[in-house]
Amino acid sequence: MRELTGRGEAVPAKQGAARRAAAGERASSSQALPGQAPQGGQLSPGLVRLMAVTCAVTVANLYYAQPLLHSIAGSLRAGQGSASLLVTAGQAGYAAGLLFIVPAGDIMRRRPLLTGLLAICSVTLAGCALAPTLPVLGLAAALAGVTSVVVQMLVPYAATLASDAERGKAIGTLMGGLLIGILLSRTFAGVVAGLAGWRAVYGVAAVMMAVTAIALRAALPDHGPQLSISYAAQLRGVLDVARAEPALRWRSLIAASGFGSFACFWTTVTFLLAGSQYGFTQLQIGVFALVGAAGAATAMASGRIMDARPGLRWPVTGALLALLAASYILIGLGGAHLGGWSLALLVTGVLVMDACVQGSHVTNQAVVYDLLPQARSRLTTVYITTMFAGGAAGSAAGAQAYEHWGWAGATLTAAAFPVAGLACWMAARRHEAAGRAAAMTGSGPVSVSEGHELG
Repeated sequence: MRELTGRGEAVPAKQGAARRAAAGERASSSQALPGQAPQGGQLSPGLVRLMAVTCAVTVANLYYAQPLLHSIAGSLRAGQGSASLLVTAGQAGYAAGLLFIVPAGDIMRRRPLLTGLLAICSVTLAGCALAPTLPVLGLAAALAGVTSVVVQMLVPYAATLASDAERGKAIGTLMGGLLIGILLSRTFAGVVAGLAGWRAVYGVAAVMMAVTAIALRAALPDHGPQLSISYAAQLRGVLDVARAEPALRWRSLIAASGFGSFACFWTTVTFLLAGSQYGFTQLQIGVFALVGAAGAATAMASGRIMDARPGLRWPVTGALLALLAASYILIGLGGAHLGGWSLALLVTGVLVMDACVQGSHVTNQAVVYDLLPQARSRLTTVYITTMFAGGAAGSAAGAQAYEHWGWAGATLTAAAFPVAGLACWMAARRHEAAGRAAAMTGSGPVSVSEGHELG
């Protein structure tokens, strides 16, 4: 037997049952606790601003290491490839936190969970500042990544606390904080390290996490769990979503390829800039990272286009992946000792690369959030976890490629990720065809305004 989905797509009855399980129909399996669950209309402007600041300073923890790798390698007497694994450790920790901690946000009291994670994050960042060896620093960085998933729980919590009329504004404010944290994290790290050394970066970050934990403890309402299901059932719901939605799986792999390429570049470019060709100081490396700010405008423009023209999602994704691979021609020439042209080509290539990664990410979310609107938190868990796993793979692969083959090897490795993404893009086509047809007949896409930015 076959049944129709909400998009008008015929699927086997067995798969339809899996989708219903994946959506976590609350009427039968996840009742809110009476009198304890958070409700709308409880979000003050001051609390929104505090949540936005928390998003900014917390997400920054994932990016501090990138401009510091050259300094860390010299300070701890480690090879460049080994130092680069710090980025991999942080991203792998973040992916683990997304998979195993974020699902607990709906089934635990949010205030002690969020503030407890921030307090632990403060301790792990202090451990980074005091780490005597690279392995200790790597372990502390991984734990900091795990606890930094607070960001991914604050945004849906704010959406729950806000009234219908203020929900979009509240989410936009938090996403603005998230974006600021991403854009300024590398520059902040470069400036502070240039003035006081790389350990000071983590010391200041630890203090910011401690202050934020105390402020949230005082400001957040102490609600009970939103759902009364077990942790195991919540994890099963995430797995059910992944099994039931092939388009989600392919789009998640496309995201992993884009973020893997992105992480490969930003992990290795520090060594190029600090090397003999450019001789950048720590401060100059931090300023160079501001080139990535162009991706913000690209992400917003992509979101508006994808809302208005859902039929463009699939072809635009392919074009962005192809252009992303091609951007590494310019980036590769940035290490070719062409005088002043080298830096110009490098900056141009980075602008194109970042725009393509951000545009592809927003387009992916437009597709993913249209699959099961009633299960977006679980869709997000699958998508973002896979994306950061790709980032961890990209940073590790880039570090090894740079150590063995230099800048040419690193750029070729980064370019290989979007090429693999094109294969996933082709595989996703038949699974998205019915969804595009439904959108064209008027069922309409899901707005991507609640998406996440990359840095």
